[in-house]
Amino acid sequence: MVVGNGEIPEGVAEVIDAGDLVIRFNESRSFGPGGSRTDVVAVCSTGRPARRMLASEDWRSSKPIADCGAIWSVRDPQKFAEMRPLLKVSHPELDDFCDDMSVELGAFAADRGKQHYIVPRAIHEAVDAALAEHEPGDYVVPSSGLIVIAELMNNPVYAGSSISIAGFGHQGWDGHPFAAEKRLVDAYVAAGQITRLHQPLALSQGT
Repeated sequence: MVVGNGEIPEGVAEVIDAGDLVIRFNESRSFGPGGSRTDVVAVCSTGRPARRMLASEDWRSSKPIADCGAIWSVRDPQKFAEMRPLLKVSHPELDDFCDDMSVELGAFAADRGKQHYIVPRAIHEAVDAALAEHEPGDYVVPSSGLIVIAELMNNPVYAGSSISIAGFGHQGWDGHPFAAEKRLVDAYVAAGQITRLHQPLALSQGT
């Protein structure tokens, strides 16, 4: 169960909590309407978002962080180090965008008895290649949500697993190619590779 921070359909919280693995993102804004079980918190591990979370006692002591067994850093340090000089030219306003905080996140995870996993650059690059077929235009990086979906689809550890998503509105920061991401995810759904969670049938019929 991959639970984004967008709108959650009514009535799916129990379905999410019944999953074998529930992944939330960053501040876990899906917590509550999107169920309460949290096995993994996947975080944007560079720049301001990572610094903000690590500096926030509310985040550090939140129930999703307390409950999870692992923190995933979705941005490979070497990949983002290589991106830095390019972004310095194309997006000078993102001067700290590539500042890696995975070491600090790993230390935080270890201190809390949690695993720390860095999603490898090969996943990021596979997502870039997949997006190229869906007219992404100019963008900075894929969203964390899409990176995690690709990790589950490509990592042999999860081979044969059923992947369901909720809370993916495909909108937000304009550095992500959300329109292309929606087309790509819809293609995965159409091919039966992943499933979008919708309202349970009884709720959608008003019964």
